[in-house]
Amino acid sequence: MPNPSRPTRLPLWAAPSLILALILAAPSRANPEAGGGDTPAPQGPTPTSQTQAMAPGQDEILDTQTAVVDMTTLGDLNGLIDKLASRRLVFVGESHDHYEDHLNQLAVIDGLRARGKDLAIAMEPFQQPFQEDLDAYIAGTIDETELLRRTDWFERWRFDYRLYRPILRLARAQGIPVLALNLEREITEVVGDGGLDALSEAQRARIPADLDRSDPAYVARVRAVFDAHPMTRAKDKDKDIGKDKDNDEEAGSDATQARFERFLAVQLLWDEGMAERAATYLREHPEKTLVVLAGSGHLEYGQGIPNRVQRRIQVPAAVVLNGTRRDLDPRAADFLLFPREVALPAAGLLGVLLDTESKGEGMAVKGFVEDSGAKAAGMEEGDRIVRVGQTPVATYADIRIALIDSRPGQRLPVEVLRKPLLGSPDRVDLEVELH
Repeated sequence: MPNPSRPTRLPLWAAPSLILALILAAPSRANPEAGGGDTPAPQGPTPTSQTQAMAPGQDEILDTQTAVVDMTTLGDLNGLIDKLASRRLVFVGESHDHYEDHLNQLAVIDGLRARGKDLAIAMEPFQQPFQEDLDAYIAGTIDETELLRRTDWFERWRFDYRLYRPILRLARAQGIPVLALNLEREITEVVGDGGLDALSEAQRARIPADLDRSDPAYVARVRAVFDAHPMTRAKDKDKDIGKDKDNDEEAGSDATQARFERFLAVQLLWDEGMAERAATYLREHPEKTLVVLAGSGHLEYGQGIPNRVQRRIQVPAAVVLNGTRRDLDPRAADFLLFPREVALPAAGLLGVLLDTESKGEGMAVKGFVEDSGAKAAGMEEGDRIVRVGQTPVATYADIRIALIDSRPGQRLPVEVLRKPLLGSPDRVDLEVELH
């Protein structure tokens, strides 16, 4: 077992990051003269209240609430992981499509493992009913492509699987359990459309009994996201249509509030559902350190998942977030990371629009994007794709799996079924240059 007191060399794939522990110095507005002992605090200009009337010619001096970062104390991932090793619950946030975030998640997991921690990983992308499929993948009884098919990755999550692949491959290689953290889409879609009252009895049994909406800061933050949503703005723009504008505005306001209540209920279901899943695992596995990988919006300020886990079970915990896309606010997290941006290489595309609802062999083509390689190769609307490269195609997931490690400019054989005016469909072989 490695010596936990000795720094562990990070592998080459770890994204270079600076670490900032959020211990920031700022002037206290409540006690501006607190200096310690009998030493008087430095005297300076008295800040002007923003509501205070100013005399002509008076300088406006405001409290800037400045945070100070001591650049001589900046750390690296090794130092961060040494600190995280004392916590039983570690949240590492992500912007789902930023590879550097996932590389840092990987570095934290592997660093804790190297320090002898008995780990489990909880992942937001996987929905709870698919736990057996995750277990089968970690145990080595199904392969990666079968995991993607069984968990419905490309329909339920949709972000590029390659972003998460190094984490899952490490977990499989090291036998680290992976927890399907999220509630299933079938529940959140019902609530988004009809509210909590629309859930069936069986669905109600699947959700946490306690959905705590008592934190006004949480509700306000969710409201800000709701108000900024394009669909909200579009529906509010239409609410003025009608003969009685006063009644229309009242009805529109009520409808907007009802939509917000459903939106908030979905957010609460996600956060409470993931928190309950994590807390249950911690109670049932007291020997484990749990690393939770979730979107930063579920973790920042502790309002989403972290505080809701602690409400259920008190454990030493830390929140780690990317600091490059946020204000430097010490309330947001315990540690902020400042990695360089790292992008995945682009995957190749066929350039087709698929009809995922039609029945029949393969996947039907209903159109093409501009400069489509498939169209240039002779593919037609109405063709049904039955093979891409060496991968037989029965579902949308099969096409995504076939292209997952392809590159633009690569040429792939594609087999389609084409229905003639009369008779049985013909099998047509094409060579498509991906774009």
